Amino acid sequence: MVERGPEVLIRYGALRGSAKDGVAAFLGVPYAQAPVGPLRFRAPEPVEPWDGVREATAFGATAPKRPYAPPLDALLPDPDIAGDDCLNLNVWAPWDAPDRPGGTDGGPGEGGRPVMVWIHGGSLVHGSSAVPVYDGTAFARDGVVLVSVNYRLGIEGFGVFPDAPCNLGLRDQIAALTWVRDSIAAFGGDPERVTVFGESAGAISIAALLASPLAKGLFRRAVVQSGAPIAQPLDRARRTTEAVAARLKVPATADAFARVDRDRLLAAQTEVTGKGSPLTGGHSFQIVVDGEVVPRDPAEALADGASAEVDLLMGTTTEEYRLWFVPSGVTDRVGPVVQRLLLWRTKVPSRTARVYRAGRPQEKPGEVLGALATDKLLRIPLNDLADARLRSGGRLGTDARAGTYLYEFGWRSPVLGLGACHALELGFVFDTLDLPETRALAGPDAPRDLAAAMHAAWVSFAATGDPGWRRWDPARPVMTFGPGLPSLVEAPREAERRAWDA
Repeated sequence: MVERGPEVLIRYGALRGSAKDGVAAFLGVPYAQAPVGPLRFRAPEPVEPWDGVREATAFGATAPKRPYAPPLDALLPDPDIAGDDCLNLNVWAPWDAPDRPGGTDGGPGEGGRPVMVWIHGGSLVHGSSAVPVYDGTAFARDGVVLVSVNYRLGIEGFGVFPDAPCNLGLRDQIAALTWVRDSIAAFGGDPERVTVFGESAGAISIAALLASPLAKGLFRRAVVQSGAPIAQPLDRARRTTEAVAARLKVPATADAFARVDRDRLLAAQTEVTGKGSPLTGGHSFQIVVDGEVVPRDPAEALADGASAEVDLLMGTTTEEYRLWFVPSGVTDRVGPVVQRLLLWRTKVPSRTARVYRAGRPQEKPGEVLGALATDKLLRIPLNDLADARLRSGGRLGTDARAGTYLYEFGWRSPVLGLGACHALELGFVFDTLDLPETRALAGPDAPRDLAAAMHAAWVSFAATGDPGWRRWDPARPVMTFGPGLPSLVEAPREAERRAWDA
């Protein structure tokens, strides 16, 4: 007799997943209708209920996208799954073994477990919840209900049109969080203990969610990994849409774009955005200040106390820049003259650059440039946000403020000399070091004890609001994961940080 997988009943219908070693997985579950036909370039609509039992044993369709360009395609595996129903999510949950001989599915066990919702990165044009590194088994093994989400990307998720809502990808994320609030109890999760976490563009999305009134109350805690609060004004963001429209020779309207073949549309957006970078600028897709989902600049809103009641864990890798600079050869090509030109173009103060050069006498000009870029784009904004929340907490009183915690990931990958680069911490957070897709970036001998420690900190934060170290205070404590054992360091590289002060 073939055993059936575990089943749950949610408001939209019954789901059947799979279970192994005390963990149940429900994959490809729709949280909104497929964004096609009249729903393309429109806000997500709730799922239509279904009859019978829906199979949920395979990842659902991924949002339309192009693969990473070489050499990043070998370092950042990015599955492409065809289909229209790309607004889907996955759930991994602790699952009791069958309680009787011949039983078929067991159950979710005790209710009220902490919930973590993962929002993937990828510059808002790549990535999906099907990336193997994001497997939620380890979180469920350790008592967390893990949810990972797909959302619309590129021009379909973050284009700016006169005849369509803005921030559709962000609206998708809010729809997924609403689904979690309404449905996660069926999987044993506590809708009052939701932690949203993400990396890179996923972290930038979370910063926007923290500032969005439409996401208010949908999560209690947040983890921001290698991303900072940032959003573009409408006029500036519209330029990317207009550039793609010019490439396609169509009006810059959602109606016109909906008539364009999707492969042609993806090719045009890749051509327009392919040469842009956070350091040098250029066309890219960004979250926008639209007056509704994101009423104002997220950095300003958070500094003024938005989501002050939400516990926040945030940080970076030590050498974020190396993922882009090393494979492309920038670290070797940039000499002192080009370095100074780029620093002038990106408005890095000369006195700041002098401090970095003096403190890094053995590093190449390209490496010093990368360190400046890492701090300008990520470390300094996150430090500033932590300081702002500390000031806000001082006004509210110590007992009233939510916790703020900072970390830095410093273990260095031996692969291609990437060091402690962007995205390297992901296999450690998810405790998926044994997967080939994780080894592509981290190599075969990444320290499992460090992964266990980092993963346990994220689990602890989701469960209690405390990752296991001192919350942010005037001494600036940062938990460093590697290169050796985890250790709490006060004010790391403080001279460089202070060099950014006006």
